Amino acid sequence: MRLLVFQHLACEHPAVLRTFLREDGIEWDAVELDEGAVIPKLESYDMLWAMGGPMDVWDVEEHPWLIAEKRAIRRWVRELKRPFLGVCLGHQLLADALNGTCGPQRPPEVGILDIELTEAGKSDPVFAGLPHRMKALQWHGVKVAQAPEDAVVLARSDVCAVQAMRVGRHAYSMQYHVELEPNTIPDWGKVPAYEKALAKVRGPNALRGLAREAEPLMPGFIANARQLYRNFMAVAVPVAAK
Repeated sequence: MRLLVFQHLACEHPAVLRTFLREDGIEWDAVELDEGAVIPKLESYDMLWAMGGPMDVWDVEEHPWLIAEKRAIRRWVRELKRPFLGVCLGHQLLADALNGTCGPQRPPEVGILDIELTEAGKSDPVFAGLPHRMKALQWHGVKVAQAPEDAVVLARSDVCAVQAMRVGRHAYSMQYHVELEPNTIPDWGKVPAYEKALAKVRGPNALRGLAREAEPLMPGFIANARQLYRNFMAVAVPVAAK
C-alpha cells in the first residue's frame, strides 16, 4: 500500500494522520509542490491525499504548478478511479479539477466552529460513528461554491454549504481540518497569510486564544480524526488492493 501526498506548505502535512499511517505500516511520499517538486508517476500509488495551503485554486499565475496538480487530481479520480482524500485547499482543488466552482467565503471561517452532517453524510460509511454535529478547526477564505455535478454533499456549516463531499465511490474531501494535532495552531500561526486571516476575523493577538480554545477539545479532535481515518481506509484499502 503506497500513499502519495500533495503538500503546498511544509507545515501543512497530514499531522495526526501520520500517526495512524505509521500504526498501519503504510508508506507515504510527500510532494512539496510549492517547492518545485515534480508529481511522480501516479500509477505507482494506491491512494492520493491533497492537503491545505495558503494559495487559492485560481492563483495559477503565481503558482503554475496548480495546473498540473489539478490535472493529476482529475486523472486520479476520473480515469484511475483510486481513493482520494482532500483537506481544505485539497477539498477546493477536487471541486475545481472536476468542473465545480470555488469562490470567496463570506464571512471567512477562521476558528473552532460547528459543522453538521447532511442526511447523506449521516449514512456515508466514512462518517460512520462520528457526531452528527461537531466542532472543527476552520481557516479558510475560499469555499466550494458549486460542487461537481456528481458530488454528494456530506457536511455543511451555517455559512458554508459544502463542508464535505464525496465524488464517485471513494473520492472524499473536507473543507474543515480533520488532521489537527496539538502543535498545528501554533505552527500555522507563524505563516503570514494565516496570521493575517486570523487577525482579520478574531482581532490582533488572537493566536494564543485560539490555541487555548483548542486545548481541551484536542482529545475529541484526535478521536474524530482516528474514526474518520479508519472509516476511509476501510473504503479505500479494498479498492486499492484490486
